Amino acid sequence: MDDDGRYRDGRSDFVRGAKDIAKVAKKQVGKKMGRGADKVADEYTKRSYKRFEEEDDDEDYGGTPSNDGGYYRNDSRANDDEGHSDSTEGHDEDDEIYEGEYQGIPRADSGKAGGLDGAADAQAQQFRDLSAYEAERRKDQDELAQQYETILQECGHGKFQWTLYFVLGLALMADGVEIFVVGFVLPSAEKDMCLSEPNKGMLGLIVYLGMMVGAFVWGGLADRIGRRQTLLISLSINSVFAFFSSFVQGYVSFLFCRLASGVGIGGSIPIVFSYYSEFLAQEKRGEHLSWLCMFWMIGGIYASAMAWAIIPHYGWSFQMGSAYQFHSWRVFVLVCALPSVAAISALTTMPESPRFYLENGKHDEAWMILKQVHDTNMRAKGYPERVFSVTTIKTVKQMDDLVTLGDGAAWHQKWKIKLTTLFHQVWHNFQAVFSPEYRRTTYMMMAVWFSMSFSYYGLTVWFPDMIKYLQKQEYASRTKFFAKEKVEHVTFNFTLENQVHRQGEYFNDKFMNLKMRSMVFEDSLFEECYFEDITSSNTFFKNCTFIATLFYNTDLFKYRLVNSKLINSTFLHNKEGCLLSDVSDENNAYMVYFVSFLGTLAVLPGNIVSALLMDKIGRLRMLAGSSVISCVSCFFLSFGNSESAMIALLCLFGGISIASWNALDVLTVELYPSDKRTTAFGFLNALCKLAAILGISIFTSFVGITKAVPILFASGALAAGSFLALKLPETRGQVLK
Repeated sequence: MDDDGRYRDGRSDFVRGAKDIAKVAKKQVGKKMGRGADKVADEYTKRSYKRFEEEDDDEDYGGTPSNDGGYYRNDSRANDDEGHSDSTEGHDEDDEIYEGEYQGIPRADSGKAGGLDGAADAQAQQFRDLSAYEAERRKDQDELAQQYETILQECGHGKFQWTLYFVLGLALMADGVEIFVVGFVLPSAEKDMCLSEPNKGMLGLIVYLGMMVGAFVWGGLADRIGRRQTLLISLSINSVFAFFSSFVQGYVSFLFCRLASGVGIGGSIPIVFSYYSEFLAQEKRGEHLSWLCMFWMIGGIYASAMAWAIIPHYGWSFQMGSAYQFHSWRVFVLVCALPSVAAISALTTMPESPRFYLENGKHDEAWMILKQVHDTNMRAKGYPERVFSVTTIKTVKQMDDLVTLGDGAAWHQKWKIKLTTLFHQVWHNFQAVFSPEYRRTTYMMMAVWFSMSFSYYGLTVWFPDMIKYLQKQEYASRTKFFAKEKVEHVTFNFTLENQVHRQGEYFNDKFMNLKMRSMVFEDSLFEECYFEDITSSNTFFKNCTFIATLFYNTDLFKYRLVNSKLINSTFLHNKEGCLLSDVSDENNAYMVYFVSFLGTLAVLPGNIVSALLMDKIGRLRMLAGSSVISCVSCFFLSFGNSESAMIALLCLFGGISIASWNALDVLTVELYPSDKRTTAFGFLNALCKLAAILGISIFTSFVGITKAVPILFASGALAAGSFLALKLPETRGQVLK
């Protein structure tokens, strides 16, 4: 019996022991599951209420910060060694709440005591701690810069970067083409649209004005909505309005289209260099950004070659009545839009800059792109088995700018809020470029950009104008003069060119199916003469008398008859509009295209030298050295007394100064952090276009008057720019901020 009792007692003890073990196991499993649920809850809470400060979270949840910065309710993690937390005491086995058990997201009205005051205090604290936020953000950016450089080293330089190189090169090529388009079509367009000298001047400058606006706007937007997306928008605007400008007939509509086209292409340079630099490791950055500059040269060569091949072919023209005319120069404008269209098509296949994503807290998107870069390069190099080893990348702390209007708000209100918010973000970013941290750098860069642009663009436009002036002088020296001649019963059916007839008498003469080029008749008498199918250019009748003379199908409008008398004379079926005249400048047009072609091609040696030496001698030495040599070359302009000498000096100046531009582009990319890079670059490029407008206006006003003033202006600006460039910080060998 005793044995049976002992057996039952032992069995009861065994059962109780098993129950105790099961209970402890149940608690431990509950702890682990509860911690997991608690982490999920805390993560969700942080995302939902991230605009509140961590102190406010602590107050609402009654939590204590852990070592890793997280917050846990009821200090559950701090009491892991205890059997249960304070909140579980007094519960039996059936309704016990285990430590860390998920209890749901707290409602907004839970813990009303001090809730509203806490939220207000948190918002006030947020403004007070703005400087702390900026400091934390800068710290994140520094850590990201170091890690990002390491990641780019692992990704290597290969097929992906070269593909992006050609894609972005097309966008840069479109910018180079845009600079030359108006200058090449102006001699033809001025006849087509009856342009006055002020109108021609405005048409020549309107592209720079549009590019100035575009550089500032697109540069600021690229730091907020992305490099790729902004570049696609800007190139689309450029190609659409370039296409329209080929067909519009009026001067005002053509002017507007070229302005809008310039606004579109204005974003090309600041975005392209920033975009490409964020895929380049530091030892490759200076060299390959300089190689990218070659596409601007290719754009100039493309524009010159197309103008040479298309514009002089007047047979490519057609017209519908007298109201609509489509001449060969419009075909040229249409062809010049092709690089922009090609850039858009190619850019759609490329990803956004991963650095932009990381600066805006988009970790997963950036990781996927960097993995794509790594895998593309490794496969191309024959190492497809290499795995992208990076698992986590630092992202920069973001400020919550969320503004909601609710589901019932109208669409235009939502768009208004979005655009207003975007405008404030862009403006704040622009103001940050002038913050104490970057103020000195920005002012120095402004001075260097302005001086470089003022001298470069001023001289590059002054050179062709000087060549035209020398050509006109040489042409005028071959003018033939005739005085007091008497011509009767003669039919003129051949070209009359570069002649001056004074005090002549023409009786019963016929001028039929001919061209008059640079013809002047002074104090002459035309009696019973007949003019039919005459096309003229730079032809005038001064103080002449016409008696019983008939003008049929001619462009000898009355404004060509200066102080002349018409007695019983008639004009029938005058040629309407401003027809393209096959002027004596046809050969000169070829010369302009050829000179532009040579001037653009001359920068090739400078591009090669700057690309090979950029990472060896540094950006500042390249910039200052090239500027000094360009300054010295300006003094040779005084010896340019012939057409060939001016062409040679143009090629010399372009070949030397291109190294300065390449160094300046690289330096601008590397001096500013990623979240301000395109904003700063866009602003400086806009200033560059403003300086170009001033330089062109000032330098061309001295054509035919003096060479001394343009030489002094250009050399002085280049000397000042080279001096200030040496005061800038060197960025060679540094990681991209």
